Amino acid sequence: MKKSIIIALKALTWMLCLLPWGLLVHGAVTNSLGPDPGAKIVLTTGYYTLTLLVASLAITPLRRLFPQLSWLIKFRRLLGLFAFFYGTIHMLSYLGIYANFSLQALLDDIAKHKFITMGVAAWLLLLPLALTSTNWAIRKLGGVRWNRLHKLVYAAAVCGVIHYWWQVKPGVRTPLTITIVLAVLLIARPIQEWMQRCKPNMA
Repeated sequence: MKKSIIIALKALTWMLCLLPWGLLVHGAVTNSLGPDPGAKIVLTTGYYTLTLLVASLAITPLRRLFPQLSWLIKFRRLLGLFAFFYGTIHMLSYLGIYANFSLQALLDDIAKHKFITMGVAAWLLLLPLALTSTNWAIRKLGGVRWNRLHKLVYAAAVCGVIHYWWQVKPGVRTPLTITIVLAVLLIARPIQEWMQRCKPNMA
């Protein structure tokens, strides 16, 4: 794909990824986030964290399934960093609105609420991935070690989905769709790797 098209698609990706944040900021300024603005901010940023994280995980299986989509790899890091961006806003929003930026309040919530524990775990798993997302970090760590480290993204996504399920009320099925998509992606990866290993034997 031409470089100019990639640049245009990246600009479009930036705009689409920032759109939810822009709408939240506009809603906060105009006081149009509904009866519970804090909950709206926390829930929306959490939703887009998971959505972007799963979207970044979908790129490798799609490239393997459709080689003509190999250019998608140029967007994986960008989607992953935006997932961390929204995850960080999600975490800070919770800390500011519900814990008053108190470490003790956070520790108390972790002890009392398992969904908080899982959410913090997901963010902590994403943190080293965001910190090592640069080309400099890849060179310093080496490709093999960098790839091993970044497999933590799967654990972070699983923790994020569990956090989502444990947060909603019993009987609510809102997290089901993203859970199914993540499950398909987790299953697809080892299957595709197995099929790639089998190719030389079948040739």
